[in-house]
Amino acid sequence: MKLKKFRGYIFSRSFLGERVPQHIQNIVIREYCEKNNLHYLLSSTEYVIENSHLMLEQTLNELDNIKGIVAYSLFQLPQKKSERLRIYKKILSKKKELHFSVENLELKRKNDIEKIEDIWSVRQLLSETSRISQLIKNK
Repeated sequence: MKLKKFRGYIFSRSFLGERVPQHIQNIVIREYCEKNNLHYLLSSTEYVIENSHLMLEQTLNELDNIKGIVAYSLFQLPQKKSERLRIYKKILSKKKELHFSVENLELKRKNDIEKIEDIWSVRQLLSETSRISQLIKNK
């Protein structure tokens, strides 16, 4: 059976208050790929620059040569919803896949977007609730 080739995608900076060493991100992606019979290609590593997704864009431009991308986490995508939706559309229009190893999620069809965005909404709500709680506590 021919394995589908997937490029890993990791961060060299924190995301949503999380910081995970690059080698750990790669281990998690590699194990996810093994479990799901995906051929793991070395990861693209995002720049340290805040809100940069240049390496993700470069990897998206590589989609004609690979089956998809396996990101360490869903929360490494841009925080701006319109940017995430643009990425989802690009993946789906090329009939490719986007996987998130930590959350054990995948984007293969349009219906998957709603589930992914629901998780984003919950995470953003939790972050906002925590921020408000801290403000109240500090008064």
